[in-house]
Amino acid sequence: MIKSMTGFGRSEITVHERKFSVELKSVNHRYLEVNIRMPKALNFFESAIRQELKKYIARGKVDMFITYENLGESKSTVRYNRELAAEYLKYLNEMSNDFGLENDIRTSTLSKYPDVFVMEESDVDEEELWKDLQSAIDQACEAFVKTRNIEGEHLRDDLIEKLDYMLTLVDFIDKRSPQIIEEYRTKIENRVRDLLGDNKVDEGRLLTEVTVYADKICVDEEIVRLRSHIETVKKELMNGDSIGRKLDFLAQELNREANTILSKSTDLEIANCGIELKTLIEKVREQIQNVE
Repeated sequence: MIKSMTGFGRSEITVHERKFSVELKSVNHRYLEVNIRMPKALNFFESAIRQELKKYIARGKVDMFITYENLGESKSTVRYNRELAAEYLKYLNEMSNDFGLENDIRTSTLSKYPDVFVMEESDVDEEELWKDLQSAIDQACEAFVKTRNIEGEHLRDDLIEKLDYMLTLVDFIDKRSPQIIEEYRTKIENRVRDLLGDNKVDEGRLLTEVTVYADKICVDEEIVRLRSHIETVKKELMNGDSIGRKLDFLAQELNREANTILSKSTDLEIANCGIELKTLIEKVREQIQNVE
């Protein structure tokens, strides 16, 4: 099953007098990029959190938001960050001097600056805390993966529909190509007869001219490769897993073959078909960018 790189998941649990809320959302990205916002009390779990996410996500730009509340009031203490308060005061004094403003800072005002006072748990059981947090993360990730899978199914079905239509366009080009050669032969033969009148047409020279033309516009190899690439993309879509990068490469190959067919084309019908094929390939490439 393929996964879309667009997803959303959320969980909220309360355990051991602790309340955790975890939210995940993602968009497409070439690699896995994770941005985590969480309380400072959980910062020392950042590496473990990133490792946990890799179990569920291979690619995408992921934003993760974690909130944490200790419901056991007796286990919480207030810590005064004197060094940070001094830093705030230092720069406030500098601002006052730089701009000639009155320095009206009071203790009550300074105490409201971020992290001057921090709530901390005393005697924290880190192993227990991590297990509780991990449970919340896993629940959010499972919901997140579910939305990615659902979106991935819709994406797969739409891509296969486009790929099937591509095959009909390739079939048309394959069928039309021999007809062009016959039409060219007839055209050349009629032109020569108009010029020579009742004189006998040199069949050898006529055959040589038609052969050169046929070789010039021949797209047999491109048609074989197009069919092969399209079938490979369909097979990968059905197999699933993390296939986004491989599909992106195959889409580039499809575009290359379509360009070659267009460059060789001297027929309006094949040219129109080639343009439609390129348009479809571009749409497929855009959608593939969102496959994990």
